[in-house]
Amino acid sequence: MTVAPNTLAIVNARLLDPATDYDGPGAVLIQDGRIVEVVHGQATQRPEGVTVIDAQGRCLAPGLIDIRVKTGEPGNEPKETLKSASLSAAAGGVTTIVVQPDTDPAIDDPALIDHIQRRGAALDLVNVRAAGAATQGRDGQRMAEIGLMHEAGALYFTDGDRVIVNTRTLQRVMSYAAAFNALIACRPAEPWLSEGAVATSGELATRLGLSGAPAIAERIQLERDLALVEQTGARFLVDQISTEGALQTLARARARGLEVSASVSINHLCFNEIDIGDYRTFYRLDPPLRAESDRQALVEAVRDGLIDAITSAHCPEPAENKRRPFAEAAPGAVGLETLLPAALMLHHEHGLDLLDVLRPLTQGPAGLLGLDAGVLAQGAPADLFLFDAGAPVVVDAATLRSKSKNSPFDGRRLQGKVLLTVVGGRIVHDAR
Repeated sequence: MTVAPNTLAIVNARLLDPATDYDGPGAVLIQDGRIVEVVHGQATQRPEGVTVIDAQGRCLAPGLIDIRVKTGEPGNEPKETLKSASLSAAAGGVTTIVVQPDTDPAIDDPALIDHIQRRGAALDLVNVRAAGAATQGRDGQRMAEIGLMHEAGALYFTDGDRVIVNTRTLQRVMSYAAAFNALIACRPAEPWLSEGAVATSGELATRLGLSGAPAIAERIQLERDLALVEQTGARFLVDQISTEGALQTLARARARGLEVSASVSINHLCFNEIDIGDYRTFYRLDPPLRAESDRQALVEAVRDGLIDAITSAHCPEPAENKRRPFAEAAPGAVGLETLLPAALMLHHEHGLDLLDVLRPLTQGPAGLLGLDAGVLAQGAPADLFLFDAGAPVVVDAATLRSKSKNSPFDGRRLQGKVLLTVVGGRIVHDAR
């Protein structure tokens, strides 16, 4: 076989490919940005004339796909730029990020979709894609140019953290999107029960004197959204599901044949409301942290395949927005660089198989968004990463590449280190 001088071979690896359920020894040959050969089993000889990386038995998997990433670009670049987010993603083994539309101005027209994607491509780091706003300016009233944004490359449509309260508007959005099979995402939170809440109602919120929303607020809103899905036939993503009751509603909807998927934040898989402790604002999240029973239910939903995508819910906030009284602190946490070791807690502490942990980080979001990614196969894009699943890691927020350092994992001892990230055949991060 004649190989080009820019060909890369990663050999002596433990291949983890959720798309094919393969977990075993192997090698991958990359040329011109794509995988040209995948070898299962021990390779008997090494290719000549290529750059060879010896994985030394460490794990090689499709690059992670994060479908919920906030940046400050455009409009609030001191929080995060596309470049700093891309550098964070590369360091975290994330090869594709989907930028949320809650920027200033909101990403609600095709020109902005094109701008984000061109800007991301010019950085030459990771794949940068965009979600479009469902309504103009994310005002919840006037439908945005969904069709034109879809043609421009928007992967799905959402108003982000803002609930579309107007049921008629959401019905119109879903009906229109259904005409060209576009995906609509909503975070379920009944607005009247959730207004002003910074925690989940219960003994802890009462003791701390924090305004709380009952967990049932999520299920109530989800029931409304699913009724519209049933009526319009739209494809629907439950964004950041976080309660056991909502999971039960989701399971029933799927049993009825509705085309409904769900994502979960890594934070809600790793933390519960007790972590708020003495008003620690890095645990001020939206949706708020839930009871331990909800967290356990989310972990089991990942194990059972009810969750399609695990996201970092990357939401950068500078220190001045976090160093405030808990109720006044901005919600959110950065998470691109800690996504892998945090997700591996499901393997190390809850016994999930590595393939089951990686599936909603690779194959699941790729299938949901129709991406040519998330698989180790001949002809697939060479987006992959090498990691040591057992390597100890102590998170130091000060060293994160994000411009904001609001990580709830700061100081935590985790396991799982990203050693190498490859995007389109290019090495974009190397920590070997």
